[in-house]
Amino acid sequence: MAKPQRILTLNQISSNGLSRFPAEYAVGPEVTEPDAILVRSQNMHEMEIPACVQAIGRAGAGTNNIPVKLMSARGVPVFNAPGANANAVKELVIAGMLMAARNLIPALAFVESLTGDDAAIHKHVESGKKRFAGIELPNRTLGIVGLGAIGSLVAEAAIRLGMNVLGYDPEITVEAAWRLPSQARRAATIDEVMKNSDFITLHVPLLDVTRDLVNAERVALMRKGTILLNFAREGIVNEEAVLAGLASGTLKSYVCDFPSRRLAGQAGVVALPHLGASTQEAEENCAVMVVDQVADYLEHGNILHSVNFPNITMARESPFRVAIANANVPNMVGQISTAMARAGLNISNMVNKSKGEMAYTLVDTDSRIPPNVIEAIRAVPGVLMVRALPREA
Repeated sequence: MAKPQRILTLNQISSNGLSRFPAEYAVGPEVTEPDAILVRSQNMHEMEIPACVQAIGRAGAGTNNIPVKLMSARGVPVFNAPGANANAVKELVIAGMLMAARNLIPALAFVESLTGDDAAIHKHVESGKKRFAGIELPNRTLGIVGLGAIGSLVAEAAIRLGMNVLGYDPEITVEAAWRLPSQARRAATIDEVMKNSDFITLHVPLLDVTRDLVNAERVALMRKGTILLNFAREGIVNEEAVLAGLASGTLKSYVCDFPSRRLAGQAGVVALPHLGASTQEAEENCAVMVVDQVADYLEHGNILHSVNFPNITMARESPFRVAIANANVPNMVGQISTAMARAGLNISNMVNKSKGEMAYTLVDTDSRIPPNVIEAIRAVPGVLMVRALPREA
């Protein structure tokens, strides 16, 4: 039987999620020599990650706080929970649109500044409220950049509110396309979204290609009075370009989840304290999802929702299994098979998949895999990780 696993938690993780690990697992913030690490927001880039770590699970969608490239070089998958917090972010986007459309933040500040008795307050309210007249959402156009789990939910909610939706996503998956409401129109370019929207919301990961996605040139394309929402990642929007757009009137408001010194106190800016996934439901959904993924990987080698490994699942046909991560180069499967054949092992099932520079193989055999075979596979140039995954028949 496989040994009980040791799971280090770096942040507060939902107990309902952690309870899904087998009872014999050691789980908590004080665990040493961990087999896996669960994290939410803690920055792991400066952390000394032990060599014994076989998997990292992010209880959320983004993995910018994890050294993914380093883990790939070690053959360690990094899991996340895409879509688990989608509803929470969707609701915050809708709230952000309403806050900006109805000028709720400056209106609240105005009310909090009022002094005097009720009669004086009523008089100031009646004379001052016209400064906060807003707009309604129906028949306005919402531009959505990124049509994954969150973007699709935002599109659906906006359509139900009577809005027109214009979406852009050059890498939309078949699954996401099926989720997208039929009333949503597809834009051919990001610039088309910028030019033709009253509200623009961003739902893309922070990559080299998306950094400063909204820059001075794209702000210049926007309609006068556009409301920009960013609940994705801070670096997707160039703050100097946004502030210039607010000063010129091209932007009416910038609503984001990423406060900064530059944005603090700026008129037209609503900066929230990273509340996108901060609901009880989202935190629990993320924890449940990533715990199930990490446990399945540790026990059986299956991979689902890894940012650096391919999705790969194989039903067990034998109690004797080996998992191999390697560079995606020719003849790796052949060398693995040869090492097993030389030891007289019969392969009952095998599956191999690749993702970018990474490849991953699961092999079930009819008999126990001797340690010297594991070492022979580990010695093959390009092999990054080998794990024997025995279990009771």
